[in-house]
Formats: sequence, C-alpha cells, structure tokens
Amino acid sequence: MKLVNLVSQVFFLLVLVFFLIYFLTGYGSAFEADQYCHSYLSSFENVSSNYGCDHDTETHQWILYESNENKEPAKVIKKFRYKFL
Repeated sequence: MKLVNLVSQVFFLLVLVFFLIYFLTGYGSAFEADQYCHSYLSSFENVSSNYGCDHDTETHQWILYESNENKEPAKVIKKFRYKFL
C-alpha cells in the first residue's frame, strides 16, 4: 500500500510541475505572442524580406523565421508559445 501511495504522489507531483511550467512560461494570448515576435524582428539591424513572423495554429505559437531563395526550408530563429486554455 505504501508503494502505491508513493507512486501516486510522485505522479501527482509531476503533473503539477508540468502544469505550472506550462502556465508560467507562455505568453498570455496569441496577440501578445505576435507583438513580441514582431518586436523581436524589428530589433534586427538588417531586416529584409527574408525574415518574417508566422502563426502556427496547431502548436499555438508564433514563429520568427528566416527564409532563403534556394527553395530550402526556412530556418526557425525563435518560437513564441502562447497559452490557449
């Protein structure tokens, strides 16, 4: 019985830590994440048309990326995750 109790307490603690990390690290809304993405983008010295911010609705984040003209995949510079619950 003590082993089952210990395992359940550890499981509960892990779930609690996961939710605390999730709710304390993300931006409050998609709008806020968008603002931070574009603000970060404007801090670059050489802003060209190769840089941009894009909204990924599946992962609930804004992505700052750099694309190139060689038909290669874009390079992700930074992700701005927001809370969706």
